[in-house]
Amino acid sequence: MPTTIVITKTAALRIAQAARALDNVNAGAFAAKLGDQIGLPITEEKLAKVTVADIKLILSGEETVEPDVDGASIKLAVRHLWGAADEAENLLLAAAYKDGDMPGSLRVAVASNTEENLDGHFGSCPRFLVYQVGPDEIRLIDIRSTSFADDAEDKNVARANLIKDCQIVYVQSIGGPAAAKAVRANIHPVKAPEGGKANIALQRLQAVLDAPPPWLAKILGVEAKSLGRFAEVEEE
Repeated sequence: MPTTIVITKTAALRIAQAARALDNVNAGAFAAKLGDQIGLPITEEKLAKVTVADIKLILSGEETVEPDVDGASIKLAVRHLWGAADEAENLLLAAAYKDGDMPGSLRVAVASNTEENLDGHFGSCPRFLVYQVGPDEIRLIDIRSTSFADDAEDKNVARANLIKDCQIVYVQSIGGPAAAKAVRANIHPVKAPEGGKANIALQRLQAVLDAPPPWLAKILGVEAKSLGRFAEVEEE
């Protein structure tokens, strides 16, 4: 007979959130393996001691085999099991914004797992932080949960639609098919494998708004300064 999983309601919610972060991992099977790993009953106290190594072992079945899940998603799953991810998210507050507040600005989404960090995979991050980035200001204007998008038949299309008002999305990683779907929604994906604070990446973007490289000039609908210089030389 199958083993009955003894688990508290809060622990069950944390496991469901962790399974969602791990991208297509079955929550029931994950809970069963987790129970084997940490022992029954599964409680919040036991979940608070789960490590990244434990999750890798559960996903791969062997300590020597790396699971086919990106490291950022595994870390987020651990934070969900600890109950830390939700606490951090609740600390973030978006500022008011209405069209025309920041002339010359563009809208940027950031795939985020924790706090105000750029540390998410496009296909598994629990939320997108949405910023308005202008020459003189960077403003967090929205925090968009991806939970509803993940219930869609094609979650990557749904995720792209969730941020379709953004011209750029910063991600720590993104797969080729997902990147293509973002581009089809007129969103330019920018990979930042090193991750870090979202504001740091956005400050680098802000610094080139007055002299944008060709890819950014196309998004802004202006002429790239570098191309403009070449045009001037040709005319002389």
